[in-house]
Amino acid sequence: MANRSSRKSVPPVAPASDGSTGVYGITTAAQLAGMSVQALRLYERKGLLEPTRTAGGTRRYSDTDIARLRRIAILIGEGINLTGIARVLGLEADNADLHADNAGLRTRNTDLKNSNAALRASNDELEAHNTALRASGRTGSG
Repeated sequence: MANRSSRKSVPPVAPASDGSTGVYGITTAAQLAGMSVQALRLYERKGLLEPTRTAGGTRRYSDTDIARLRRIAILIGEGINLTGIARVLGLEADNADLHADNAGLRTRNTDLKNSNAALRASNDELEAHNTALRASGRTGSG
């Protein structure tokens, strides 16, 4: 049996996909989505999907693309045509963007409230100090 320390060290391998990186060929993507290769090509022509391409022009589908294809299949199963699906997907994307914006605004609002409270507390301290100075007969102008 070979000694483990005699093996060449292999550099760590990055994950195959971060979810948005195209890693699947069209056949694999079709299998993962449960549809035909022709359907994937049609959805791309109709603008429902935009897989990345290699330098040689080969389509590469990401996990995000597969999820989108599965969503398309659900909408087709509900009887929606491709034009309607394009609209639904666009509205869903807009809705997700609005939710993200809203979450950001809520966070910003909380930050501003906290900052405002800190400024009010600081102002109250300054006013108390100013009042104490006036009461002792000392002012800043003298």
